[in-house]
This record gives sequence, structure tokens and C-alpha cells, in this order.
Amino acid sequence: MADLTSDETDDLTLDEVVAFTSDLIRIDTTNRGGGDCRERPAAEYVAERLADAGIEPQLLERSPGRTNVVARIEGTDPSADALLVHGHLDVVPADPADWAVHPFSGEVRDGMVWGRGAIDMKNMDAMVLSVVREWARKGIRPRRDIVLAYTADEEDSAVDGAGYLAKHHADLFEGCTEGISESGAYSFHAGPDLILYPVGAGERGTAWLKLTADGRAGHGSKVNRENAVSRLAAAVSRIGEYEWPVRLTPTVRAALMELSALHGIEPDLDAEDFDADVLLAKLGRAASLVEPVIRNSANPTILQAGYKVNVIPGTATAHIDGRMVPGGEEEFIRTIDQLTGPDVDWEFQHREIPLEAPVDSPTFAKLREALTHFDPDAHVVPFCMSGGTDAKQFARLGIVGYGFSPLRLPIGFDYQALFHGVDERVPVQALHFGVRVLDRYMRSA
Repeated sequence: MADLTSDETDDLTLDEVVAFTSDLIRIDTTNRGGGDCRERPAAEYVAERLADAGIEPQLLERSPGRTNVVARIEGTDPSADALLVHGHLDVVPADPADWAVHPFSGEVRDGMVWGRGAIDMKNMDAMVLSVVREWARKGIRPRRDIVLAYTADEEDSAVDGAGYLAKHHADLFEGCTEGISESGAYSFHAGPDLILYPVGAGERGTAWLKLTADGRAGHGSKVNRENAVSRLAAAVSRIGEYEWPVRLTPTVRAALMELSALHGIEPDLDAEDFDADVLLAKLGRAASLVEPVIRNSANPTILQAGYKVNVIPGTATAHIDGRMVPGGEEEFIRTIDQLTGPDVDWEFQHREIPLEAPVDSPTFAKLREALTHFDPDAHVVPFCMSGGTDAKQFARLGIVGYGFSPLRLPIGFDYQALFHGVDERVPVQALHFGVRVLDRYMRSA
């Protein structure tokens, strides 16, 4: 096994990252949507520990209690562009009845820190906090300015978080050209001797839709050819059954080529008879990194209609979780127009842009090097996230985002299933690995 030790990371830092992860989990920052969340206690926790290290934090709110923390660490090269390192403080809901350990206990057990946010993403918040505190103790300065942003509201609309910061406090991110955040750089065991580290270099866009069907209200016993429920149900069925065509973005193409090479396959992605699903079938477990992002998607999630069984309502509504690959927005809109048909109207309830980051850039090369330095046997591959992150908000400031929250995980640890899942937890050793990797990358980026 590769030597994962580092002369640069001290024991206090390794202890702090575990303690900080646990403490942040214990601060319940559940985001139930619609403004029902309070991140301020977690923001104050972070701000106090930054200030204790001589790093001056700013606490910023759009709405009371919805607090963001921003701080800048000055680099040694004033001519260099700045790097944004960001993480969100809110978490999705968790029902204690479903968990083996209380989701807000932050308990350290069996070599793991347990609780909501252990993976998404108070672990990353704690790792970054631990790294910069160690720098302060040792008098270390990074090459370029580092802007830290701990945000609110990522798990809903970001209107109180990164969206607010990008719109109203853009000056705090002056000079930032790249950013790193969640959902990438974790070890993925694709086979007995094949360890991958997928680094995020793209995100599908968000398209949450509301469908509305109007009809003729009436008695449930009468024939009604203008039934709003029937019209809506037909449209929802068409959307749910639709097979979206394959659309390979540059990031996904790069991922397919690298994964294919690791499996001894030489695909021609531009061949007329190329079949993406056939190729994915040959990639084994690694296919799950690519399968969700080779197409647009639209999944019906909510149906609302009626109030009494013998009354035909005049209106029925549905909600669709749509995702658009980079470059696929026009196709998505055109297709939804066709699938809903003339009797159903639709609108965007929430829309966010898709993202694409270069995988042949010096930044990606440095991210790769930081991982392979501590795990030389691993293979770093680019991937496109099926969902979205705050990187979408900061992209409006011209900041190119990468998913880089490094964790070295044991075989059988299902990282992807723990996002928003039950019994969320993170290995202590994975936190230690992440601190070392982040330290190496952030210093020299």
C-alpha cells in the first residue's frame, strides 16, 4: 500500500479535522427549503476558529440567520490569480428513527465520524479549516491568495448563500479564477486492482419544472373529455418514458476515453454506430461515474390535483426534476414542449446553468498530482456531476469550478449512496488523507 504519511501535517491538525467535523455535525443546520434553515451557529463556529488563527472572517447575511462566512488569506505572489475554496454549511433533513446513530450526534465510532453532513459537506468544511489553521501556526503562506467561503442555502436555491454572495459581494472574490469544492476526488474502487479518483470538471444544469393542466371542472360521474388530471397524467407519462438521446460533452468524452483505456478498450466515440450504453456495459462499476451524465433527464417527482373523489378538478399540476448536460439546454426545452403537448403548460420553477471545466488545464494537472502524491497507485479521471453545487453561482463571476473534496475510502464504502442517505459517515483516516491532499494542493496551486 502507498505511504500516505506527510511530514507537513502535524498531529494537532489531524485531531482538529476530526473534532471540527464532529462539532459541525452537532450544529443542526437542516435546510427544509423555502427559507427554513439557520446556518448562523455553524458560521459563527467557523468564524471563531478562523479569527483564532489570525484570519479575519466576514459574516454576511441576506436573511436573518442565513449566514455566510468569507475570508481571504494573502499569498506570496501578488501577481498570481486567487483561488476560491468553498463549502456549504447547510444539510438536508434526516429522520433519527431511520439511523443507527443520531444524525446530529457527531459521534466518532468504529473509526468513523457519524452524522448528517459527514460527507455532504461538513467534512470538507472541517478539512479546509484545519489546513489554514495549521498554516497560521507554522507561518505558512500559499503561493496565491486563497478566498474561503462557507455558504448558506446550497441545499435549496442558494438565494441566501452563494447566489447572494456572487450578486452582492462580488468584490470579495476579486482575482479568483478557479475554485474547488464538493463532490470529487474520492477513491472509487472500480475493481480489485483499480482505484479511481474522479475529479469534478462539469455539472449538469438544473431544470425544476412546474406543469399545469387546465380543464373543465365537473362531476366525477359524468363523461369529461377535458379532464385536467387526464391531460396532466398523459404528459407526465410521456416525460417519464422518454428516452433522451446521448450527448457527450468534452468532460464526459475525456472520462470515457480514460476509463476505456484503463479497461483495455479503444472506443471510437465519433463512429456512426457508436453505442454509449454498450460501452458503459464494458466498464463495470466505473460506468456509474458516467451513466447519469451522457444525456439530459427529466424525472416526474410530484403530482397535485383534486380535493374530492367525485369532483373533477379544473386544474392539475406536476413537478419535474430536469437536468441538462452542458450544451443541451435548447434540446431540453424543445423536447419538453413536445412532450407536454398543447393541453399542458410548463415553466421553470428553478433553473441553473450547466458547467464545464477544462481537463487539460494546469489546474487539473495540479489536482491530479496532489492526489497521486499520496496514493501513487490511483488513477485520477475527470467526471461530470449529475447534480449541481455552488460552483454554478460562482461561475457567474468567471470562476471555473472543480469538484475536489479528497477522501481515501476503504473498499466497500459506498460514498455515492451516503449523499443525502441514511447513516451518513466518514472514516477518520479519510479525513486525514484529505487534509494532506488539500494542504499540498492549496499551497502550490
